[in-house]
Amino acid sequence: MLALVLALPLHGAWRLFGRKSPWPPRFLGLVARIVGARARVEGTPLRHDVVFVSNHLSWIDILLLSGATGSAFVAKSELRDAPLVGWLCTLNHTIFVSRADRMAVTAQIAQIRDALAADWPVTLFPEGTTGDGVTLLPFKAALLAALDPPPPGVKVQPVRIDYGTATSELAWVGDEPGQHHAARVLKRKGSFVATLHFAEPFDPAEYGDRKAIAAEARRRMEALA
Repeated sequence: MLALVLALPLHGAWRLFGRKSPWPPRFLGLVARIVGARARVEGTPLRHDVVFVSNHLSWIDILLLSGATGSAFVAKSELRDAPLVGWLCTLNHTIFVSRADRMAVTAQIAQIRDALAADWPVTLFPEGTTGDGVTLLPFKAALLAALDPPPPGVKVQPVRIDYGTATSELAWVGDEPGQHHAARVLKRKGSFVATLHFAEPFDPAEYGDRKAIAAEARRRMEALA
């Protein structure tokens, strides 16, 4: 809460003068450190015209990736209504998508393209849910619809997150309620190293449709294990 109180006036000042605010991702990166994560980046993340495609272990992933890259995220629409968290998501330009409303797909694709056009990196979690951090779940190619066809100049950069020896303690697997998982993470003593492995980016235009793009992203992510 102290970090939030300090970051909000700075964010407001940047926005008041019409500048792109760096404070939401900096705040999220600081929160990652507060919950014990010590980020280690391997590879070179792109800063512009990029869609990061990452595996997904926990809500801590969002803190880490935003802190390291300044990325916005694509998240399920239910998160928008979560107390405080939903509001914080809007400050970081989160794109909310509804899995149930198929009629809204075109608008959701447009939102992702608008974010890229505004020079915001965007992160997708193609597994569609959190996994155990060891095995990649099947990718949902529909989440890559905004890249079919891709906006000019946009690259895809796969990322693999690894919590090391703390993986089994921190991965959010199964039907555990979110508040229980958050409490379990916060009660954990000590810190842990979270490695963000960034693969070489690729041009999605060279791989055809979204299924081929998803397959190439998965191949590169698996090679990072």
